[in-house]
Amino acid sequence: MSRDVKPVVDKEEVFDKLEIRVGRVVEVELEPSAPKPSYRMTVDFGKFGRRVSIGRFTQHPVEEVRGRLVLAVLNFEPKPIGGAVSEALVLGVQYPKAESGEATFVSPAADAKIGSKLF
Repeated sequence: MSRDVKPVVDKEEVFDKLEIRVGRVVEVELEPSAPKPSYRMTVDFGKFGRRVSIGRFTQHPVEEVRGRLVLAVLNFEPKPIGGAVSEALVLGVQYPKAESGEATFVSPAADAKIGSKLF
């Protein structure tokens, strides 16, 4: 087992407290006030409303991001990023061979229902 793995946690005390839902990006544009190239995405979570998320997904063209299904954490405190506020954390992983922090999306493999919970 890798020594870099974090300690074991209790699923009910940690994972079950996260509100991770499927959303669809309905608007996307560059966020000029962010310290590094980032998109300002408006994501529709169905009955959970629309939330703004600022993220470093700029290796993907805007046309590829708009309409995409994403997974996001909805119950973190809003986070100021530059002159904007990110209301949801869209989940991602390191984009291959890109600068540290540049991400690609964690998305459902099928056309999941907006608002569906990750479990």
